[in-house]
Amino acid sequence: MDLLQLCQWRYATKKMDPTRVVPEDKLGRILEAIRLAPTSSGLQPFEVLVISNPALRARLRPVAKDQAQVVDCSHLLVFAAWDHYTPERINGVFDQTIVDRGGSNEGWENYRRMLLEKYPARTPEENFQHAARQAYVALAFGVMAAANEGVDCTPMEGFDPAAVDAVLGLGDKGLKSVVMLPLGYRDADNDWLVKLAKSRRPKEALFSFIG
Repeated sequence: MDLLQLCQWRYATKKMDPTRVVPEDKLGRILEAIRLAPTSSGLQPFEVLVISNPALRARLRPVAKDQAQVVDCSHLLVFAAWDHYTPERINGVFDQTIVDRGGSNEGWENYRRMLLEKYPARTPEENFQHAARQAYVALAFGVMAAANEGVDCTPMEGFDPAAVDAVLGLGDKGLKSVVMLPLGYRDADNDWLVKLAKSRRPKEALFSFIG
């Protein structure tokens, strides 16, 4: 399928088949697409928890509005954003880039200094909101990568972030949960949404062309 066909095929799966497991090679390619997603200044200010443990997912279901996909999926991805930009985090990314590119230059170091002056001086909440938006970019890459692999998924904001953070111990890691993405396979016989036509706003209402 081409890109637009994949967009038509995928939907927010409401009923997943708990007996089917996403193969490791498909999971790996979905995660790699998430890793390669663009983020502001290339900081990738989030982590993705890949949860396959049934008992842990069962603990998350009550704080995720009892949504069955949390336990019926093959793997549950939890996107957790940095709670703040710190010099250590910023330097860690810049230092890794120097390793990957085999060296630095004056422009790169000037850019590092600019971020070190600007980002840690902002409030933690402002920085968390910025980091959370970057996680959503990666989420979109994960959604489309899953479709490309024939894997269903359901982007989810319907959960109690503080409760999820507590279950997963995210506060100790300087992280806050932002969005979940269960990966698995649709139970087409029992999903009320699967046969309904995809509905979106018309192009005329969504796009404005300014010449």
